[in-house]
Amino acid sequence: MRRAVVHAFRTARRVPTWKAVSRKVIPAHFSTSHAFGLRSPSAGRNAAFIPASLQSSMHMRNFSVVLVSTLVASGAWFAYSSTRQPGALSTKTNGPLRSRGIPDSFPSAHTSDNPDELLQLTSRALLVENDQFYATTLSSDQPLAKQTDDSDRRVLGMLTPEQATHKLRRNEESYLVNRGQGVVRYDIVQIPSNSPIEDDHAEKIVEVPQCVVGAQEGSLNNDWMFWGIFDGHSGWTTSAKLRNVLISYVARELNTTYKAAASNPLVLSPPPEAIDAAIKRAFVRLDNDIVYESVDKVMKANSRRVAAELLAPALSGSCALLAFYDSATKDLKVACAGDSRAVLGRRGPNGKWTAAALSEDQTGGSPSEMSRLREEHPGEPNVVLNGRVLGQLEPSRSFGDAFYKWTKETQGKIKKRFLGRTPHQLLKTPPYVTAEPVITTTKIDPKHGDFLVLATDGLWEMLSNEEVVGLVGLWIDNQRSGGTENANKAWLQSWFRSASKQLPVETTKESILEGRRTPIRQQQYDIPGAAQRFVAEDNNAATHLARNAMGGKDKDILCALLTLPSPYSRRYRDDITIDVIFFGEGEDNRSMSVNKEASALADNIKPKL
Repeated sequence: MRRAVVHAFRTARRVPTWKAVSRKVIPAHFSTSHAFGLRSPSAGRNAAFIPASLQSSMHMRNFSVVLVSTLVASGAWFAYSSTRQPGALSTKTNGPLRSRGIPDSFPSAHTSDNPDELLQLTSRALLVENDQFYATTLSSDQPLAKQTDDSDRRVLGMLTPEQATHKLRRNEESYLVNRGQGVVRYDIVQIPSNSPIEDDHAEKIVEVPQCVVGAQEGSLNNDWMFWGIFDGHSGWTTSAKLRNVLISYVARELNTTYKAAASNPLVLSPPPEAIDAAIKRAFVRLDNDIVYESVDKVMKANSRRVAAELLAPALSGSCALLAFYDSATKDLKVACAGDSRAVLGRRGPNGKWTAAALSEDQTGGSPSEMSRLREEHPGEPNVVLNGRVLGQLEPSRSFGDAFYKWTKETQGKIKKRFLGRTPHQLLKTPPYVTAEPVITTTKIDPKHGDFLVLATDGLWEMLSNEEVVGLVGLWIDNQRSGGTENANKAWLQSWFRSASKQLPVETTKESILEGRRTPIRQQQYDIPGAAQRFVAEDNNAATHLARNAMGGKDKDILCALLTLPSPYSRRYRDDITIDVIFFGEGEDNRSMSVNKEASALADNIKPKL
């Protein structure tokens, strides 16, 4: 059956239908997993990236046409074996139906003696074969489906643009901060690729009394504002743990540090080094609880059930990116452990925005982390191999990932008494990975209308720092001009007036930090001008970024990427979590509210104070 499906698919690719709709088919030697350049799902984050060489004439428009025109031979992977099972789709055929690219051997839920009726009952679907996916039209009145077990049913039908938009906006949230403390709004969105999503996030505004911060800025209390982005790998449990407790750990350490400073009437606030040290202590203390204290508790309990509950966050891993804004000092601190990224957008004198990276990607391929690891582990030439720690783990700083932190002795005990795996053969002097973050400090002037973008690497694989800042700048102009519809018209008019129209952003030397990776798509394709790719049609700024990362104006590629189910989707896009924070001088009524225009299920969302 598998051979028949493959043959049927190859036959379908040869029909003149593709020419009729002006779509190109990706050659057999071209792997679309290389086309997107994402990591192999079998290895998750630990797989090596192998760039594919394409001709410079292949632009994004051509690529998207190729992608969608080739998007669906893989549903047969879901359906071909089901034809042997009870309730499977019927495979009755009625002659060589070769027109419109419909092979007679594809499974169909509809049978008829009238070929014309079969040709009218078509639907778009996806097919995955040999690590490639293809889009085509099948003779069926419902999407391809397969009952895999009692609890899971896979349905694979191409999303419409409206359905894709609904999926993009399903997890969006927006909050209006009416506290007059320098932040006016923040927008959030999550786009899962893994099932369940391995990313997580947390936001918290803490009202700090004068007994903690001292008499710094009049009689009003100050705000500590936190935004956290957590990029999990090898599972979702570590990032979920960080969502629950990381901000609390940091707030407790800051509370101790600020109280010590407030007790001295000559000191207005703790020195920056003391604040950085408090944040680092919180990160390291939490990771010690996850990785080491959990082992002590499990050994005492001597229970597999307890081991499963307590060790789960240690066995998986998660990067962490935490932004901390002190409304009294207007200092923004960004603590990064891993390869999520923070970028600040600030408008320059010429009206354009500039992008300043506030974090550095910390991976086994970044020069600073390679040097650190080799200094900490002398005599181990393979401590960094192919840009990965011990040749496997990409992020060099993270929470959890206990197999890179536990000794061989500890791993042996856990394997013997509970469940585990054999220690890595290169493991000699752990820990190799640390949760201690690198912290940057930036002074914010709310009058300038700065904004901050925090995102997991799923976004930065698709867009550069400047593109992200420029897109938010475009979104801001869109909102100021009266909404998406009017702004899109103005954008299109300016595009037709000048083919060289670009995003309202400029590149500066300060916006480039050592270790920042070029987006994967820019490594592989010759991308045309921004005006040909980007749109502004979402009221949520984070959703706006996600849409443009996955296709922008090209609705076909957007629908294709959002249609692919897990685990196939992981070959073409990662989980994406985005947080956009807008600084400014807003209304002061000491409250927060849900921005219903930019939030899904707004009635069920509560402000995060």
